[in-house]
Amino acid sequence: MPRLKRASTAFVHDVVMAAASFVIAVGLRLGDAGAFLSNQHLMSALALFTAVSALVFWSMGLYRGIWRYASLNDVTAIIKAVSLTLLIFAAVTFMVTRLEAVPRSALLINWFVLVILLSAPRMLYRIIKDHGLQHVLEQSKVGRVPVLVIGVDPSAELFLREMARDPAAGYEVLGLVDVKGDSDGRQIRGVPVLGTLDELPELLTRTARRDMAPRRLILTRRLEREVMAELLDLADARGMTIARLPRLTDFHSSERGGERGGDGGGEPIEVRPIAIEDLLGRPQTPLDRGAMRDLIAERRILVTGAGGSIGAELVRQIAGLGPRHIALLDSSEHNLYAVDLELSELQPGLARQAILADVRDRGRIDMALAEAQPDLVFHAAALKHVPMVEANPLEGLHTNVCGTRNVADACLEAGVHAMVLISTDKAINPVNVMGASKRLAESYCQARDLEERARQRHGERPATRFVTLRFGNVLGSTGSVVPLFQRQLARGGPLTVTHPEVARYFMTVKEAVELVLQGAALSIDKPVDDAGKIYVLDMGAPIKIVDLARQMIRLAGLRPGEDVEILFSGLRPGEKIREELFHDQEPMLQTPHPGLRLAAPRTVNLELLSRGLDELGEAIAGRDEAAALAVLRRLVPDYRARMAAESAGAAGAAESAVASLAAGAGRGGPPPAS
Repeated sequence: MPRLKRASTAFVHDVVMAAASFVIAVGLRLGDAGAFLSNQHLMSALALFTAVSALVFWSMGLYRGIWRYASLNDVTAIIKAVSLTLLIFAAVTFMVTRLEAVPRSALLINWFVLVILLSAPRMLYRIIKDHGLQHVLEQSKVGRVPVLVIGVDPSAELFLREMARDPAAGYEVLGLVDVKGDSDGRQIRGVPVLGTLDELPELLTRTARRDMAPRRLILTRRLEREVMAELLDLADARGMTIARLPRLTDFHSSERGGERGGDGGGEPIEVRPIAIEDLLGRPQTPLDRGAMRDLIAERRILVTGAGGSIGAELVRQIAGLGPRHIALLDSSEHNLYAVDLELSELQPGLARQAILADVRDRGRIDMALAEAQPDLVFHAAALKHVPMVEANPLEGLHTNVCGTRNVADACLEAGVHAMVLISTDKAINPVNVMGASKRLAESYCQARDLEERARQRHGERPATRFVTLRFGNVLGSTGSVVPLFQRQLARGGPLTVTHPEVARYFMTVKEAVELVLQGAALSIDKPVDDAGKIYVLDMGAPIKIVDLARQMIRLAGLRPGEDVEILFSGLRPGEKIREELFHDQEPMLQTPHPGLRLAAPRTVNLELLSRGLDELGEAIAGRDEAAALAVLRRLVPDYRARMAAESAGAAGAAESAVASLAAGAGRGGPPPAS
C-alpha cells in the first residue's frame, strides 16, 4: 500500500506538471495567460495534451523512479518521455486541426518548460536529502559480471552510484530484489526493482530465458538465518555465488577518505564474500549510544585481558567513547603490545597505559590500580577454552576464580566506582571446570554487589558497583569453532564436530561488546533495581554446530559430504549438548533494553563464600588438584550434582556418534569442534 500510494502521487504530480507546462508555454507565446478562458480550442488542446502525457508517462514508467535517488538517468528518461509526448500530441493535433489552434513555437517552449517542471522537483528533493548536488550529476556505465542486488535501500543506491562512477566497474546490475516488498516495479538510478525476495527463483528463471542470467547475488543487508539458508540452497542449485556490500558506515568512511577527496577517486567499494557472522540472522539491536558515552566519557578506564578477543574489542569501543585515560592490562606480552599498538594508531591523542600483569598476582593488581586510578574496571581476563581448562583445572581456577577475586577486592580497596565482570553461559549448570569457575566468579561478584548496596543504603561509605554480564559463544574469539573450521577447510577437510545435536548460542564479538557496554550503562549510575542480578545478553536462538560447519563449507564454494566431509567424534569430557543462559532458580527479569535480560540473584553468603575461596586458594598454592576440585564442587553444587549424569550422557552420546561414522572415518582426524 505505501508503494502504491507513492507511485500514484508521483504519477499525479507528473500529469499535473504536464497540464501546467502547456498553459505556461501557450501563455508565454501569446503573452496572455488568460487566453485559455475564452478559447475553446485551446482548452480542448490542453485536455488532449494532458491525456497524451498521462499515457506516455504511464507506458514509460516515469513515475516509478524513486525521487530519493534521482540522477541524470531520471533526467534522460524525462527528456525521452517529454519528446515522445510532444511528437504524439503534434501528430494528433495536426491531423485534426492542422495545428491551427496551437501556436507551433509554443510546442518548443513547452518542451523546455515540461522538462524543467518534471526534473526540478526530483533534483531538488535529492539535493535536500543529500545536502548537496554532488551525487546528482552521475550516469551509469556498463559493468561486466551480471548480478542481482538483494535490497532496495541506501546501500544499494550507493553501490549503483559507485558502479556509475567507475568506468572499470566489475559488475552489471541487472536488477534489484526488494526484501520488504514495498518497491516492486520501481527503479533506482535506472535499475528496475524486478520483484520481491519470495519471487527470486522465478526472477532468475526469467532473466536466464533472456540470456541475462546473473552469476552473483549481492546482499545489501543481513537477512534472517532461514532466509540466508534458502539463498545458499538457491545459489548452489543455480551455480551462483553470494556476496555482500559493506555496512553503510563503511561506505561513508570510504567517501570521506582523503584519497577520494570528493572527486570520485580513491578505492572502489569492495564487494565482500559472505562471512559466517552474516548467517547468524540476528536483527540489529538498538543501542543507546548516548548512555554508553555518558558512562565512559571523561572517565579513567582499566580493561583486564585487554589483549584477548573480547578485551581488545572492549578497548576499541571504549576508546571511541571519549575516555580521559585507558589502562590496558594483560599477562601476555605479545597480546598487550599488539592492542597497545593498534590503539596508538586508532586514537593517537588518547592517554593510555600498557600494564604487563597477571590477575593471579594480587600485589601486582593493587599496584596497577594505584598507578592507573581507574573509575571503571572491565574484567575480561579469563581462561575460556573448555578442554584446556579441563586438562589444567588448577590454572583455570587460579585465573578465573582467584584472579576475579583479586581484581574485585583491589577495586574495593582502590575505591573504584564500578567493576564489570564478563561471564559465560557455561556457568549455568556447569559440567566442566571452566564453567564452574566462572559461576564461582559470578557468585563472588554478586555477593560483593549485594553487600556494597547494603552499605550504601546505610551510608557507611561510597559503594563500589559490581556488574556481571553473561553471554554465549563469540564468533572468532579465542577457542571459537570458526577459526578451527577455517583451518580445517584450508587443509581440505574434514571438519570435525563432536555430536550431531550440539548447539550453541552465538553472536559477533562486536555485538557482544556493544551489549556489555549497554548493560554497564544501564546499571552504573542508574536507579535500576539490579543489586546482585546478572545481565544476560539476548543471544537469539541456538545454532547447531553441524549446521555451522555445513554453511562454512558452502561459503567456500564446496559441497558438504561430497567435497568436504563432516566427521562426528563424540562429546568431550565436560561438554554439554546444549548450553543455557538462565538457571532454574534465576527467574528472568525484563530490562528497559530489548537486548538485555536480568537473572535474579541466587543468594550467597559472602562470609561463607570467602572462607571457601580461601580454602580453594590454599589448595591451588599447594598444587592439590583433588582438594581444589572438592572445594569447587562444594561451592558450586550444580557442578557436583550434574557431573555424573552429564558424564554418563556424554559417554553414551559419544558412542552413538562414533558408531555412526563410516568405517575408519575418525582415525587420525583433527581435534573436534563444538
